[in-house]
Amino acid sequence: MPALWRAPVVEVRAREPRNPDILAIADAVKGFLPSDEAEALRTAAASATAGVWLEIGTYCGKSTLHLGSVAAAVGAHLVTVDHHHGSEENQPGWEWHDASLVDPHTGRLETLPALRHALADAGLETTVSVVVGTTSQVAAWWSTPVQFLFLDGNHTEAVAQHDYEHFARHVVPGGLLAIHDVFPDPADGGRPPYDVFRRALDTGAFAEVGQQGSLRVLRRAADPIG
Repeated sequence: MPALWRAPVVEVRAREPRNPDILAIADAVKGFLPSDEAEALRTAAASATAGVWLEIGTYCGKSTLHLGSVAAAVGAHLVTVDHHHGSEENQPGWEWHDASLVDPHTGRLETLPALRHALADAGLETTVSVVVGTTSQVAAWWSTPVQFLFLDGNHTEAVAQHDYEHFARHVVPGGLLAIHDVFPDPADGGRPPYDVFRRALDTGAFAEVGQQGSLRVLRRAADPIG
């Protein structure tokens, strides 16, 4: 795998989870995080300080387990936020709809049970706090400083910009921001995550420190965040 960072970094192997089965469990969880990007995400997290880490967008918990495996090793606590009814592309009639995740009682996509099973199987229930709600609901009361923020939620322009505006402000100086599904070429994917990435750079509040595939990693540089 190409090196994630353009500068020397902490060797991630020293911080891999004590239980290597966590990574095998994560690989088996439904989700949209390629293995090279998952490894890059763990590498980025391994260079973050302990404290509160925040993930926006959970789905069934694949990235949650990858982040949680490093959080458990370094003594950080991961909070993951999702309403668990899926994004637009997960709904019936769309490319990424998975009928096996539909709740027969409500007829709606329901990913929370899959997440709970994944956390239990990986032994991460005390490392990860699950917040069920929309990002607009959570943003209204969230005030905790964050050492590591992973943005991988709804990819519509309005919601992606909302999530950056309301959660990136809580990243501490020197903290890390990771953004998934960043595609500079519109032919490769939607534009909202790329627009958020450009916004973070253009304000001067963040500087890019690494990339792998569609994953971009930035470090909090200065105030203000715009």
